[in-house]
Amino acid sequence: MNDFDVPDGIDVLRVFCGPDGRHGNALGVVREGAAYPDEASRQALARTLGFSETVFVDDPERGRVDIYTPGLRLPFAGHPLVGAAWLLDLEILELPVGDVFARQDGEFTWITARPEWVPPRALEQYASAAEVEALTGPPPGEGWLYVWAWEDEAAGRVRARAFPRRDDGIVEDEATGAAALLLSAGLGRALNIRQGRGSQILTAPAPDGTVEVGGRVLLVDRGR
Repeated sequence: MNDFDVPDGIDVLRVFCGPDGRHGNALGVVREGAAYPDEASRQALARTLGFSETVFVDDPERGRVDIYTPGLRLPFAGHPLVGAAWLLDLEILELPVGDVFARQDGEFTWITARPEWVPPRALEQYASAAEVEALTGPPPGEGWLYVWAWEDEAAGRVRARAFPRRDDGIVEDEATGAAALLLSAGLGRALNIRQGRGSQILTAPAPDGTVEVGGRVLLVDRGR
């Protein structure tokens, strides 16, 4: 988390928390998107907040949202949509790529999306979870990288870490719903992913080519 006061009207969440309620990926939710009316002001706020993503709510009833990293606007991202769906109690989120359906199931919030909506990511399988754990930083190279290994292949349990490698201050992404979606679609099976320091992401592919991505969400700071 950042060490400055978050501006009024912004909720800070942790998305994809572990079973113990810890970890998860920080998310800023700007409930009144109109307070930041253009792309430049939104990008500036996202850069100041420094979270891996900040989501601007343009229409809370229709679920129209706009997503930014500290360095760019995204057409789709997993943890902002799971977080916004939980916070605003939405069943549909409207994005330029299409409608994302959401549902609540006990302690988990789920979204349904299509792999083709996800920005390009390289997925690299390692031989063991220990090798994933041993990384001390991003592997050499350029472009967004998701490294993973089986913890228990029969049970669908995966150990993963994510490195944006885009020079925007985010060295490692704590929990990445979009990459989890791609991995689940590629493997064609449901997954239980432990990412970062201890975040948890669940996935479930469907016969129509969509993938559900789910996780726990906790409120850190209520916008005033």
